[in-house]
Amino acid sequence: MGHAPFAHGQTRADCERQYTPQRGQEGKDVVWAPTEDAVLERMLEMAHVTAADKVYDLGSGDGKIPIAAAKRFGATAVGIEYDAGLVKHARCLAAAEHVQQRVTFVEGDIFATDFSDATVVTLYLLPELNRRLEPTLLAMKPGTRVVSYSFTIGDWPPDDHLDTFGDGSAYLWIVPANVDGTWMFRAASGGERFDVTLEQHFQKLRGSAGGAEITGSLRGDEIRFTFMHNAQRVDVAGTVGADGIAAIVTRGATTTPYVASRR
Repeated sequence: MGHAPFAHGQTRADCERQYTPQRGQEGKDVVWAPTEDAVLERMLEMAHVTAADKVYDLGSGDGKIPIAAAKRFGATAVGIEYDAGLVKHARCLAAAEHVQQRVTFVEGDIFATDFSDATVVTLYLLPELNRRLEPTLLAMKPGTRVVSYSFTIGDWPPDDHLDTFGDGSAYLWIVPANVDGTWMFRAASGGERFDVTLEQHFQKLRGSAGGAEITGSLRGDEIRFTFMHNAQRVDVAGTVGADGIAAIVTRGATTTPYVASRR
């Protein structure tokens, strides 16, 4: 959305004089409460934010997370905020911090605004709102990092958790690839093949291979699982792509490249 440029040399103090948000002021779905400064940088560090990332903050309030992502980590950042006054204030603060070229604030509803190009999503929302967002977040590109301050996301177990000792907790999720179903693995050189049935519960895997039980996990598009075959442990580690899985299968001291396709 377009907006008028701010005066040259405007400072944070100028922005605060023009508009001062009040902790607890009513919003569309939540009251406004800023993310504590002690937690903010740790959240972005948990997500391993770099200059290559596009960070979306859902319910961005005064914009401190997008501004920090740009100023401290060099990322491109977008804040989505329903309250017009907070959006204007956040734009003023971004200009005062000289990051307005890398930070955008969108006045909109987080449930009606597209953020599918995010590589990192940050949240400070109530549990019921996180639960509503869960299907959208799980449908994002595998490897997308999601960080939430204070609250978890439905039944989705976090990949990491940080207790900030009195300032609240932060949780990290890495969107897993979708591998549920039956796969045929075949040696890249041809010849040997085997079938695997995977049952996925978020980033956790179970299933079977030739009657043997499988246990494993996903971290984004990285997949690992193990099973027993002829009294020997079989380890599978690979990368899930659009066309299948490229994997290394290890049996004892032998490693063999495999490719897998979903049946």
